[in-house]
Amino acid sequence: MKKTLNFIFILLFIVEISAQNKKETYQFSKDIETKIEKDTLSWKYQLGATDYSISEYYKKALETWDKKGSGIRKITKEDSLYFNSFKKQDAKEYILNRSKIEKIIIINEAHHNIRHRVFTTSLLQGLYDNGYRFFGLEALSDTLINKRKFPIIESGYYTKEPQMSNLLKEAIKIGFTLFQYEVKDGSNGKNRETGQAENIAKLIKENPNSKFLIHCGWDHVNEGVPGDKSWEKAMAGRLKEKTKIDPFTIEQTAYSEKGDIKFISPYNLITNPEKPIIMVNESGKTFNGSETNDQTDCRIIYPITKFINNRPDWLSLNGNRKNYRISKSKISEYPILVFAYRKNEFEQNGIPADIIEIINEQDKTNLILEKGIYKIIIKNKEYKIINEFDLKIK
Repeated sequence: MKKTLNFIFILLFIVEISAQNKKETYQFSKDIETKIEKDTLSWKYQLGATDYSISEYYKKALETWDKKGSGIRKITKEDSLYFNSFKKQDAKEYILNRSKIEKIIIINEAHHNIRHRVFTTSLLQGLYDNGYRFFGLEALSDTLINKRKFPIIESGYYTKEPQMSNLLKEAIKIGFTLFQYEVKDGSNGKNRETGQAENIAKLIKENPNSKFLIHCGWDHVNEGVPGDKSWEKAMAGRLKEKTKIDPFTIEQTAYSEKGDIKFISPYNLITNPEKPIIMVNESGKTFNGSETNDQTDCRIIYPITKFINNRPDWLSLNGNRKNYRISKSKISEYPILVFAYRKNEFEQNGIPADIIEIINEQDKTNLILEKGIYKIIIKNKEYKIINEFDLKIK
């Protein structure tokens, strides 16, 4: 985990330089693959996984992240017996019920795994109904987003990814006030954790009667001892210290699926859930990996994704988003990248709501979009726009 966190820090500082050299934000899978093959950086697989995720290649992102050194996980007989004392609960239902008595919720993500952002999106309306009004994101770097009402390319690095953009857009539509809390002086380690917590604590102090949702990366969610011991305390632990409020912390990364099933946690295989779950015992204690683990309040166990026309089934948000297949009459050559931008956002350097790559005439992949009006942009392998048209999803 420490190696991963060091990579994330490095990425934050090199990304702007690399972005200047990269002509396209969203790329064909073959071009990303070629870049990884030619790359000599030791963290090339982390970078490659991130590139895949930004362009919506979910499975390729997971498979590439595995190559950085994922290990095969095992559990002891004692671990198994302890785990069997817990029972499945629907993760969304558990979180929303718990949110009624909480003031601060902190949920993390793996930056290459877009499923985590889709799950947070599914929580938004319920959390708003339960009194949450402020939504802070580590990835956000945009002071005008609440006025503009949508993110743009310059809003941040990870916010360029369509599902992150959809998360922000949905939050604003529901009524959340978005805020950024990342430190701006380039601090890392202990200073970064402290700075993030101070920025959040300041807003909480200014809005004492409000409830807060915080979205962070990896170990920043830890209330206990983080993976990187030099931090002493992660952002969540320091926020608890500064506000005297115990946050409800949710870990999404530990029991998420992998590119190769051999790397997945045995707990995922034992439960084999149909939807995200949290394990809870008779006394209300949640399963966090071991009896002594106090890093977070709960961990989500994710199902293995089912793909429909090469798209993850959970992208539909339980049917709230609709499938749309591009007519062959709109395609003059292959391969293509297809972008769906919400009305008037393409012209303002906005983020697409969805992206698909269509390799050939037999490819059956489709866009997955909520109701609304979209501008569809089609680019060829030279990244030139070869067609565009308006689309209404009913």
